[in-house]
Amino acid sequence: MNIAFIASEVVPFAKTGGLADVAGALPIELTKLGHKVKVFMPKYYSVDEKRFNLKFQDWIGEINVRVAGIVHNITVYKGVLPDLETEIYFIDYPPYFHRHTIYTNDLDENERFILFSKAVIELVQRLNWRPDIFHTNDWQTGLIPLFLKDNYNWDKLFDKTASVFTIHNIAYQGSFPSDTLWKGELNPKYFAPPGQIEHNGRVNFMKAGISFADIITTVSEKYAEEILTPEFGYGMETVLQYRKDSLFGILNGIDETVWNPETDEFIPYNYTFDTIKVKEKNKKALLNKYNLPYKKDTPVIGIITRLAVQKGIDLILDSMEYLLSLDMQWLFLGSGEYHFEQRLEEFAKEYPEKFAVYIGYNNELSHLIEAGADMFLMPSRFEPCGLTQMYSLKYGTIPIVRNTGGLADTVFDWDEHFAEGKEDGNGFSFNDYNGFALTDAVERAAKAYKNKKLWRKLQKNGMLKSFSWNISAKKYVSVYEKAVVKREI
Repeated sequence: MNIAFIASEVVPFAKTGGLADVAGALPIELTKLGHKVKVFMPKYYSVDEKRFNLKFQDWIGEINVRVAGIVHNITVYKGVLPDLETEIYFIDYPPYFHRHTIYTNDLDENERFILFSKAVIELVQRLNWRPDIFHTNDWQTGLIPLFLKDNYNWDKLFDKTASVFTIHNIAYQGSFPSDTLWKGELNPKYFAPPGQIEHNGRVNFMKAGISFADIITTVSEKYAEEILTPEFGYGMETVLQYRKDSLFGILNGIDETVWNPETDEFIPYNYTFDTIKVKEKNKKALLNKYNLPYKKDTPVIGIITRLAVQKGIDLILDSMEYLLSLDMQWLFLGSGEYHFEQRLEEFAKEYPEKFAVYIGYNNELSHLIEAGADMFLMPSRFEPCGLTQMYSLKYGTIPIVRNTGGLADTVFDWDEHFAEGKEDGNGFSFNDYNGFALTDAVERAAKAYKNKKLWRKLQKNGMLKSFSWNISAKKYVSVYEKAVVKREI
């Protein structure tokens, strides 16, 4: 298949969240499976063409794209993903993309991604390349399925091209004033409430992707179920219910060449399940890094997170006084809302032997936490997929999670499964979003930690399971095939 993969951020070129990890890994796995993949993203100010050996595509020349009644002249750079085989094209337009952040609250945010979406289609035309699939991701690319079926339906190049739209986080939708219709040259017939692109009187890019894509996917099976409900659908549940026969959940994978305790270059002591006792050396190194004392039989809980309500940080902090009464040590890594940062630092001052925090981003430290902590806490209010719980499982660091989204698809509560006669549990989970449920799960994990035979069983169940992108990529190919069939009908 020919697959055009379009995303607003791609590792290693630009990243704010999990979308970039997906966009940097999935196309490579699709290429390994024998498909021809071209990736498309904006060329932000932070993307250094010299560092990444990007080549200016002078043979393409300028691409003229009209947005808000003005013709903008776009240029193109080309590079490759880390596999050195999968091509990636960068849409370069400094007035829109050479800003200090990838996403902005600027008044022209809608124009930025209208331009990007149109430019990708125009570039594919100039490449004279016929994709079987346009795989679009999140609201920033949500207009592309509409453009293909309306604004560009005159082009025979796309006669048999199907579109797939992946929802990575439905809470972020790209909602803009109604003058976006004019700016994007969108047909008003799709806007009249309750139109295919209208939500609360505004143009909604997420809804456009849901309405016009041939197939919709999201990043875990559980999240595909959850977003059909008012609790998790963020206003999109009605249109998703209408399209539920075309909605599929596919769990994200992880890069097991990067997140692997046997080969991880960021940890001082590599190990496998067979040499799991070496993990204790990483624990000592981790505690030393945080200036906490090492206590042989005291479990360490790590938390790597964006400090936001979605991630359950309020739940942790509201329960912290009680949790600190337990014989455990707590290590935080993350940044986010200032008042959460302040509270964490206050706990660190008050409990210097049990609690420590690093405010900010530190890739090396995140690897050391996964390798050195005994447990990993992730009590998200909602979590479309989540990656860090999968990293934890691979490192023998037992996850404690809320039973939602991708967390529910990857972490299986030991006590619950054991009660059912199964020994496949690999962590601890809870359902209700409250402090009682959270502290109960933590206490159950602490009790299990004292039973070394049981703890080894939990670690084995997690470490020996594969979360390879190869598995997910094959599922995406199956979805692509369904989309092509739908397009042909």
